[in-house]
Amino acid sequence: MELLYGPIRDYAWGSRSAIAMLQGRPVPSAGPEAELWLGAHPGAPASVQRAGLRVSLCDLVRDEPGKWLGQRVSDRFGTRLPFLLKVLAADAPLSLQAHPDAEQARVGYAAEAGRPPGERNYSDPHHKPELLVALTPFEALCGFRDPTESAEALAAFGVPALAPVVAALRTGPVGLRTAVQSLLAWPVAERDELLGSVLAAPADGPDAELARRLATAYPGDPGVLVALLLHHVRLGPGEAIWMPAGNLHAYLRGCGVEIMAASDNVLRGGLTPKRIDADELLRVLRFEVLEDPVRNAQPVGPGVDCWPVPVDDFALHRVRVGAAVPSVTLPLPGPRVVLCGAGSVTVDDGAGAVTLVSGQAAIGMATGEPLRISGDGEAYVATAGLG
Repeated sequence: MELLYGPIRDYAWGSRSAIAMLQGRPVPSAGPEAELWLGAHPGAPASVQRAGLRVSLCDLVRDEPGKWLGQRVSDRFGTRLPFLLKVLAADAPLSLQAHPDAEQARVGYAAEAGRPPGERNYSDPHHKPELLVALTPFEALCGFRDPTESAEALAAFGVPALAPVVAALRTGPVGLRTAVQSLLAWPVAERDELLGSVLAAPADGPDAELARRLATAYPGDPGVLVALLLHHVRLGPGEAIWMPAGNLHAYLRGCGVEIMAASDNVLRGGLTPKRIDADELLRVLRFEVLEDPVRNAQPVGPGVDCWPVPVDDFALHRVRVGAAVPSVTLPLPGPRVVLCGAGSVTVDDGAGAVTLVSGQAAIGMATGEPLRISGDGEAYVATAGLG
């Protein structure tokens, strides 16, 4: 195993305490720290130490795929690490967004060939399903809820202009497309008036409180009302959100470990100053109710649990060692990225052991032996999901 050094992305919605506290650094940090990236994505690759220099994990995987990926992963995904492990820390809402499935990404990327980067929706030809496990209390909007509930939430504002949207939602899932399209296409000149009427309404309750919070952060943004069509989820530590392709979502607040297919394809619909392509978002959205976005940890052995997902790009295990379970051996094939989430753990893949404290990470080659994790702490182990 080797220490892995991940860059921190400084997006404006990031926390000035969560990642710093995880890594034992002074709080507050100098600026917002939104995501710690622990992978080989070219947008912000992690690195390892070589002869006193930091070497990009992208370069190592490209030059020696047999060592870093193994034959099965290389055969399935080519010369790229198929997953990206992150720590995500939000103090403000992220954009309202969805990700394409594999075919949509392939077609979209090819169709945009030749466009300048700032005019592209697709930065690569890959899908981006994702799983987020809460480290702290975590709040998110995830997937469409029952449209009749959304209809009542919007009707409670008593705003006549919303009547067609409410009527569409009352028809059930078949009306979701019409409702979302109507809200995203609301004339720009009338958006401030619409949201002003909503915020001035005497409506009370969680939906009204959420609308006011979002409108304060993003005034005049129709995504504020689209957000009310989604499940409003609050996670405790260890609970997870699974977001398959085509599901609209926005993370609102909290810190978690996130693992995803190694892609940066994001289609935004609001709650952001970044580029929005409502037509392309509508094309990839799944206009269906997501029955339950929350995943609970499933025990797979003493001190070990996981959150099963139906993709082979990644798998995530949590290992907790201490007095009750001094050590754990995981026979996980392929590349392994290990993040220490609390305490101190020693990770040994047969080629070398490394001790990690909270917020540190390590990577092992695919040619290593089963992982042995010991110590007194908690670790998250990311691998390909090929079994």
